[in-house]
Amino acid sequence: MIQTEHHPQFFTATILEWKHLLSDVTYKEIIAGSLRFLVKEQRVIVNNFVIMNNHIHLIWQAINGFTPQQVQHSFLKFTAQQIKFDLQKNNLGLLETFRVNATDRTYQIWERSPLSIDLFSDKVYFQKADYIHSNPVEADLCKQPEDYYYSSARFYETLMDDFGFLTHWRG
Repeated sequence: MIQTEHHPQFFTATILEWKHLLSDVTYKEIIAGSLRFLVKEQRVIVNNFVIMNNHIHLIWQAINGFTPQQVQHSFLKFTAQQIKFDLQKNNLGLLETFRVNATDRTYQIWERSPLSIDLFSDKVYFQKADYIHSNPVEADLCKQPEDYYYSSARFYETLMDDFGFLTHWRG
């Protein structure tokens, strides 16, 4: 089992202005691929996730040698770049809706200041995990949490990891 000095974190990142960019499976796959890479490179453990149409929720834990801030920064930067590259190639009109007047960038995919909360107790952990899995049901994207593909809910029902990056909360 991989050891870590960091607490699990509930992490939420939102697409700029809550645009429904992630309704395109291409961008959901970029996010899933980035999580797969971070796990493979032993930078993070991912226990729970959901990719909605305009935001994501994760419960993840930075692995020793990496801080939560480093993992978050690299994840958001990489996914934003990959999404931007795809939009440059396939949908310049949509890319223009992400143009910002900023000194450090021309386009912005993610809202600044994502939410990151350390989960110090099992009670709060399970509350956040339930929230993550219920999100697609609340958004009327499915009837049961395990029916929504881009979520860890099915993993906790069947123990089958369709994504290749999940670790059960028990290890």
